[in-house]
Amino acid sequence: MTHISQLTLSNFRNFVHLDLQLKSGVCVFFGGNAQGKTTILEAMYLLAIARSFRAENERELVNFKAAAVGEQALVSGAIEKKDERFSVYVGYQPQLKHRESNNGKSTVNGSLAETASFVDNSNVSVRKQIRVRRKPCTGTELVGLVGAVLFSADDIELVYGSPAIRRRYLDILLSQSDSNYIKMLQRYRRVVQQRNQVLKALKERRANLDELDFWDDQLIKEGSGVIWRRNDAMGRLAIFATEHYKNLSDLNQILAITYLPSIPCGSDIGDTEYIFKNRLHEVKARELAQCSTAIGPHRDDVALTVDQRDMGVFASRGEARSVALSLRLSEASYLSSAKGEEPIILLDDVLSEMDMQRRIRVLQKITAYEQAIITTTDQDVVELHLGSGPDYFHVLDGSVNNVT
Repeated sequence: MTHISQLTLSNFRNFVHLDLQLKSGVCVFFGGNAQGKTTILEAMYLLAIARSFRAENERELVNFKAAAVGEQALVSGAIEKKDERFSVYVGYQPQLKHRESNNGKSTVNGSLAETASFVDNSNVSVRKQIRVRRKPCTGTELVGLVGAVLFSADDIELVYGSPAIRRRYLDILLSQSDSNYIKMLQRYRRVVQQRNQVLKALKERRANLDELDFWDDQLIKEGSGVIWRRNDAMGRLAIFATEHYKNLSDLNQILAITYLPSIPCGSDIGDTEYIFKNRLHEVKARELAQCSTAIGPHRDDVALTVDQRDMGVFASRGEARSVALSLRLSEASYLSSAKGEEPIILLDDVLSEMDMQRRIRVLQKITAYEQAIITTTDQDVVELHLGSGPDYFHVLDGSVNNVT
């Protein structure tokens, strides 16, 4: 059983300081738009996946006034997990970035810094630091330690959006449930990047084919592992999705989710590698012309159909909402099954967009989990169904008051 018992924010977006004591069960944060409700969920999800779900640039997370004087932004959580209580800390240290040059490298506060360690935004950059149990930790090591599932209004893009959105859904789910997967995925992404550089060098006659052969072997090895893991997970995920959709829609319709890898899965990883190698040979000329890797897990997709109708093309807004909700509920079911412990459920102002039936059924599902955090602009919407049971917090201009 897992829940966040304390959340502390310092200079995080519009929160100069916040210290929240939280209980297991349901917590509701209500208030107007742009007051800080989503920021609270963003901070909680950050403790689970090591990065913001809505910031394009991590500099955005640091309060503007704090960044101007070099003060750190902090998200800290106390996690209750079975018989253990431990802390997770994610800090962002802003630093002024000068445009001076020293042997072609940028200078930050007078010292050389690796470009990869910083996120640029005008003349300010940030360095992220993570600690778990007070010890330094990488983002890769943090992911999966605290399971969490986020429901948001943007989830409809899981249906209507690009394949990249559905791949990200799969990758977050699998990374939280399997520490080996995220490492494999990171290795694969590095291979694609390096291989693309070699393809470009070949076109410009600055490399030879032997260099590409090496990266082909790495692409096949890492890519086949990612494909095989995704394919294995999809079988279980599809069962959960079908069940949740039936429950939400109350119709005799079948939601099917199907993995569409750009490389067909073989009977095992070895067979998949053999298929991958042959397909890579077939597209080599196109890759050399385009200077990019044409096939592999970065080109995969997930098909969503209801009674064999492609939801990305034919779904109404209501159907798309039901499919998206089913995917999130399936994510929670999958994590519970794979890890043997329940994830924290985060609902970001999605209840008002549901009809009464879906609202009731979603609340029935999520309130069965150890901890569910709900944000809403309308407290009455939640109270109508859950009464005085949850803890209620009023959020106004970066301050939070418990009104239970």
